[in-house]
Amino acid sequence: MASPLTTIGFDADDTLWQNEQFFRMTQARFADLLAEYVAPEHLHARLLEAERRNLGHYGFGIKGFMLSMVETAIEVTEKRVPASVIAEILAAGQEMLSHPIHLLPHAEDAVRALSESHRLVLITKGDLLDQERKLAQSGLGEMFDAVEIVSDKRATTYHAIFARHGDGAERAMMIGNSMKSDVLPALEVGAWGVFVPHGLTWELEHASAPEDHPRYAERSDLGAVVDLVREIETQG
Repeated sequence: MASPLTTIGFDADDTLWQNEQFFRMTQARFADLLAEYVAPEHLHARLLEAERRNLGHYGFGIKGFMLSMVETAIEVTEKRVPASVIAEILAAGQEMLSHPIHLLPHAEDAVRALSESHRLVLITKGDLLDQERKLAQSGLGEMFDAVEIVSDKRATTYHAIFARHGDGAERAMMIGNSMKSDVLPALEVGAWGVFVPHGLTWELEHASAPEDHPRYAERSDLGAVVDLVREIETQG
């Protein structure tokens, strides 16, 4: 009998390695730089508005975040922001682009175990150069059969990727920490969608979990996902 599951997609940021915590640290630094102009909670709301507005222009990732911070600083200071503050914002972004990779618990073991029995595809959003750097530093790259760095994650994205690198979405699984980007669009095209929550998730990635979907699962960590895959194989 053919395996019911042949291809597994992994998200990268905050699924395999830490990411959002560095954005939060930079946002705190940003608030300190502009403390004399605006309260932190108001600044955060304005920055989030700018990020949402700019996604179509800059896409996901650190560079778009840097530009949104600069834009927000100009707006909240009514164009009076000192050049020294702009320089600090750029320096903070550059530090994020060179930050070392910290794998999440069970990430290496899970990827290694599943690579022995399934095709693995890394499916991630963000800046091309930065995502390539993080994958290279992670030490996980050789375990993936394919890497897809995409501008966004929609149902059509998963349909195309699982057709290109596997046996179609119905025999695929997507694993990630974003309900909105990793789970729901994968379920929409017939794949399994596995939610592995992270303690920190960007507000623009929040969404409600599906109710009673037969191919939806939530697991606390990637080690438990390996057990889930074995269960699916046994039932199939």
